[in-house]
Formats: sequence, C-alpha cells, structure tokens
Amino acid sequence: MTLFTNTSTYARIRMTSFIKKKDLKKNWVLINAENAVVGRLAAYISKVLRGKNVTQYTPYMDHGSFVIVTNIEKIKFTGKKFNNKVYYRHTGHPGGIKSTSPYKLINNKPEEILKLAVKRMLPTGPLAKKQLSNLKIYKGTSHPHESQSPKTIDFAKMNSKNSVLSI
Repeated sequence: MTLFTNTSTYARIRMTSFIKKKDLKKNWVLINAENAVVGRLAAYISKVLRGKNVTQYTPYMDHGSFVIVTNIEKIKFTGKKFNNKVYYRHTGHPGGIKSTSPYKLINNKPEEILKLAVKRMLPTGPLAKKQLSNLKIYKGTSHPHESQSPKTIDFAKMNSKNSVLSI
C-alpha cells in the first residue's frame, strides 16, 4: 500500500511502504571466489547481506540473503596489494598494535581476508554483526548448505573487471 501526501500543488509525494517482519523470506546465494577480485567481491557481498539488492529495502531490518562463498583460497588482489597491503589491529594494551598482510593470511586463514573486507563495508552496530553472521566462507568447492538449494551467482560474468586471470 502506498501513501500519498499532497503537500504541494505541483507534485505528489509518494511514501515508500516498508516490509513487515512476518513477510521476510531470506534467500541463499552461492558465489565461487576463484580468481575474483577481493574488493569488488566484498562490495557485492555487503550489498546482498544488507538487502540493498531487494526492491523493498528497509535500513533497520535484516532481510538480506545468506551468502555462501567457496574457493576462498583462490581469491586475488589487483596490483601490488597482495604483498604491500597491511591489516592492523590493536590488543587494547599500550604498544599493542599488531599487523599482518594478505601474503601471511592466505596460508593460515584465507577466509579472514574476505571477512575483514566485508565487515569494513558494513555499518557498525548490532545489525551489522547479525548480517555478517549470514556470510559463510569455505575452502574448496564443497559446503554443508546443499539442502538450502542456493542460487548460484556467476560473479566473474557480471563484469570483466570482477576477475583476474592467472598468468
């Protein structure tokens, strides 16, 4: 239902109808991260997690989709970011700044690279933490969410810049 307010003699103002909690239906999306660029993939995932790709986007509700990302160990960076990019964190103690690079993370925790990128693209707060929990990242092609029958998205085919071909 759309509400009309006639505050002007020249144009009608149309109010957006927000979706109710009972009408929410979360979808499942499967993305293959093989040769995908980290920043572009993270931007797309954050948009899907927030629900901004749905026609009835409501900013204060979690009605984004669940996102499954496979082949995370084959993700790529453009330029010299793979060696030169630095991730900082602080322990909370004096002199407790810690740093790491994607070169170090790809061997131990490759899923942490994408998770950090998506987390920093979401707004801060409790809703963002809940939306980030809808992101499932796996090494290899197998995942335990086959029963949800996720919709496969070919991220590399969306734009030619979304993937980096290995030389």
